[in-house]
Parts: sequence; C-alpha cells; structure tokens
Amino acid sequence: MNQATSGNTENFAFILLISGVATIGGFLFGFDSGVINGTVDGLKVAFNSDDVASGFNVASMLLGCAVGAFFAGRLADLYGRRFMLIIAAIFFIVSAWGSGIAGSSGEFIIYRVIGGLAVGAASVMAPAYIAEVAPARYRGALATVQQVAIITGLFMAFLSNYFLADASGSAMNPLWMNFETWRWMFWIELIPAFVFLFALLLIPESPRFLVVKQHKEKALGILQRLYGNVAGQQKLDDIDASLEGDHHRPKLGDLIDKASGKLRPIVWVGIGLATFQQLVGINVVFYYGAVLWQAVGFGENDALLINVVSGALSIGAVILALVLVDKIGRKPILLIGSIGMTVTLGITAFAFTTASQNAAGEVSLGDGMGVVALISANIYVMFFNFSWGPVMWVLLGEMFPNQIRGSGLAVAGLAQWGSNFLVSWTFPMLLGSLGLAFAYSLYTLGALISIFFVAKFVYETKGMELENMKG
Repeated sequence: MNQATSGNTENFAFILLISGVATIGGFLFGFDSGVINGTVDGLKVAFNSDDVASGFNVASMLLGCAVGAFFAGRLADLYGRRFMLIIAAIFFIVSAWGSGIAGSSGEFIIYRVIGGLAVGAASVMAPAYIAEVAPARYRGALATVQQVAIITGLFMAFLSNYFLADASGSAMNPLWMNFETWRWMFWIELIPAFVFLFALLLIPESPRFLVVKQHKEKALGILQRLYGNVAGQQKLDDIDASLEGDHHRPKLGDLIDKASGKLRPIVWVGIGLATFQQLVGINVVFYYGAVLWQAVGFGENDALLINVVSGALSIGAVILALVLVDKIGRKPILLIGSIGMTVTLGITAFAFTTASQNAAGEVSLGDGMGVVALISANIYVMFFNFSWGPVMWVLLGEMFPNQIRGSGLAVAGLAQWGSNFLVSWTFPMLLGSLGLAFAYSLYTLGALISIFFVAKFVYETKGMELENMKG
C-alpha cells in the first residue's frame, strides 16, 4: 500500500494487478503478431502460395485488426472496456486453434482475421483501460508495461518458434501427433489465451466508463478501492465535472468540432501518431524477420535465433522507456526515437544497395554488409521499442477527453491497423520486384517525416489528469 494525499490509502497493489491483467492482452497481441514470423515457409508449402498470396496470408490478420480496433473502440462505449477484452480473449482462443487446424489458405485466412479482431480490440482497449484506472503520476509507466507485454509476447513467440523448429528440424516437418511444426506454433498460444480469459473475470470495469453510463455508485466503489475513500469521491466528482453534465451516449459525431464542423484537431493527431508508427516499417521486421535474414544469407535456424536476440533487445529498450516516460515526457522520447530510426533505417537501406541476386532470385549480402545490416536493423528495433512502440499507445490511451475516448481510439486504431496492413502486404511484392534497399528507403522517409510531425503537432501529456485532456 502507498500513502496518498488527504490521509487516503492508494491501493497500488490492486492498481498493479488489474493493469497487469489488461496487459496479458498486450502479450497475446505480441504473440499472435510474432508467431506468424516462423510459419511463413510452412504456409507457403502447405497452401502452395506465391509471394502475393503469402503476403495476404500474413497480412490478412491485419484486416481483422483494423475492424477489431474500430468496433472495439465504439462498442466499449456501449458495453465497457472489460467486456470487450473478454470478447477479445475468446477470439484469441478460436483463432489460435483454428489457424493450426486450417486445411486451406481460405480457411487459414478466416481464422487469422478472427485473431486480428482480437488483436485489434486488445490493442486499443488495454491501454485505454490502464489509463482509466492508473494515477496520472505513473500512468505512463503502467501503460508502457503494455508494450513490455507486447514485446515479451513477440519474444516468446520467436523463442517458441525457434525451439519447435529446432526440435523437428524445420517448420514444415511433422512434430507431435504427426502435425506439422508450424501448426504447433499456433496452438502454443492457447495457453496464455485461456489465462487471459479467466483473469479478466477477476477485475472490475473501468470507473470512467461507469460514470459515463450513470452507474455512479458502482464507479465510486471501484474508485475508492483504487484510491481510498476521500480521493475516490474527489475523483468521481472530477470525472463527472469533465463531462460538463453531458452524459449522452458517446458517438462518432462527437469527433466533429461543433463550432467549425470539422474533425477535432486532437483526432488528426491521433491518426497521425497511429499511421507514422507503421510507416517506419517496424512490422516488416516483426512479421518477416526470418524471411528477411534468410534473404541476406542466414539459415532458417540462425534467422529464428536472430529474432530471439532482437526480441530480447527490444524488451530492454521498452523497460528504459518505462523508467523515463513519466520523467522526461512523451514528446521528447518520440523525437529521440524518430531521429534514431531515421539514421539506422538509412544505414540498413544503404547496406541493402550492395546486395546481389542469383538466378533463382535469392538475395545475398557480403559478410561485411551483412553484419552492418544486422546491427543497424537491431538498433533500429531498439529505437522503435524505446519510443514509438510504447509511447504511441500511451498517448492514444490518455490524450482524448473522456467523452470521446472510445470513438477517438476507434478511428486511430483503424488508421493504425490499416497502415499496418498496407506496409505488411506490400513488403513481399517490394522484396520481389524493387528490392530491400527501395523498401527500407521508403521506411526511412517515413521516419524522417515523423520527426517534423512530432515537433509541430504532438503536445505533452505527462502528469496531466485525464479529466484535463482537451479535444
């Protein structure tokens, strides 16, 4: 227990517990995104896919993510943040099982889209839930734990893929019960998915959602359990005052400024943050890392091991962000990340200009440039996971006023996952036609532009109460 102001007892352990449960959704977000990384070759063989179809098999989940993020944001305003996380947990279970039993590309895509609905919902609901229960002074750190969970999920997926492929010799070889290894890579996800579902039954609904829905007594009980009796009552009064007596059902129309008739500036900032997080190309590394490193001369097992190392470095970078986000603020961290990514992506793109291609279309780099590409790409991943990885979600979870938080997250989430789909789907085609150097040059340009976007349009939210956020 930590002592808070006015003689109240702030229940830090309870705040940490329910935030931790919410971040299991982040873990599944990361695991589900990363597990595909080691299965790409297996899927090509199982479903006889070409580059375009293979890209769609991988990126199909992202269509579900876009839809899931949009509707979760909207439905959460009707049914609650916790309710939507429970639905997401059920969808994770269905997707993990179905992706492993799929017998055709079409069937696989259906189950991956269902998984995408879960990932999209968890991606916007978990940071929103955490932001709505955490005190302002360490809200950024707790929301950043979401990114720690995402990267840990990616890391565990890479590690699981590596050990399963190592045990059988290849993702395409049979493993247990004569099922191919790539199928088991998906089924492993059932374990954390069931843990998430049962843990969600133990946590309360967001008190800010309950106030909007006029369930003030229930909201007061939760707030007092979180912050103590006096502080809980004060927080209830602050939330109520922030709504200015306007308790109408939240709707997308709230995103339009009534005076100007245009989309509120804060919504454009949210869309920009969500889009730039993808235009720097990070998910090319997440989804195609194994393929990428095989293209520059590493074997399958070595490529999967590089993913494990990259995942471990990413966790360290996010933990650094967790320590600093409530001290130096959100905007400085984003700027540092954008500058670092611009430099490292540029170096990686230059390294790939020296690549050669044989008659079979296989790309290779010399030892020197291969090492340069490997080091610069891993430093790039660290810069991303120190900055845009966690801080974009921190900002989206907290920057919108209470009345429009669900709708703002819906639109920003749609933009985020739509951009993710575009980048992930086009990468195999860029790789096969224009090459790695061109692809990475585009992502370098995205990182460069993001510097100016942050400097001009993003405002600092460090230490601000959610009730003080302006639209």
